[in-house]
Amino acid sequence: MKSTELRKKDIAGLQTEVKELQRAHFGLRMQKATQQITNTATLRTARRDIARAKTILVEKQSADKSAT
Repeated sequence: MKSTELRKKDIAGLQTEVKELQRAHFGLRMQKATQQITNTATLRTARRDIARAKTILVEKQSADKSAT
C-alpha cells in the first residue's frame, strides 16, 4: 500500500489497517511454516507495509496531540 493512500485515512482507519495488515502477515507466516507459500518476498512487503502504516499512524497521533 502506498503512503499517499495511508495519509488520506484518519487515525481510526489507520488502526484498522494496521490490524488487517498484521492479520495478513500472520497468515503468510503460517503458510511459510507449512511450506505452502511460493513467493517469500511477500513476507518482506507485508512487514514493510505494517511499518509504513504504523509510522504514519504515529505521525498523525503526534500531530493531533500537538494541535490540542
